[in-house]
Amino acid sequence: MNKTELAAKVAQTIKEPKTRVAAWVDEAFEAMATALASGEDVNITDFGRFQVAERAARVGRDPRTGAKVDIPAKRVVKFKPGQALRNRVQPSGPAKKGKGK
Repeated sequence: MNKTELAAKVAQTIKEPKTRVAAWVDEAFEAMATALASGEDVNITDFGRFQVAERAARVGRDPRTGAKVDIPAKRVVKFKPGQALRNRVQPSGPAKKGKGK
């Protein structure tokens, strides 16, 4: 599902025009992006938590040449699903890990 499909689904559910709902969705995502850019966590109850983490600089390798490549430190967004979302995705409890995992 993409952003347009999300807005259409919500518009259908709450019986509002798609353009109005699309603007609300855009504003919600903009507010989340602004909060994350300033280092704040975004916690949506029953859905999950978005947070910014620091990834340390490291040395990697170019897979084609094998040459060392310096990978700079950076900030990344991580998502941790809430319990309600985990239960909807995997309703019967955690899956058992098989061999090699």
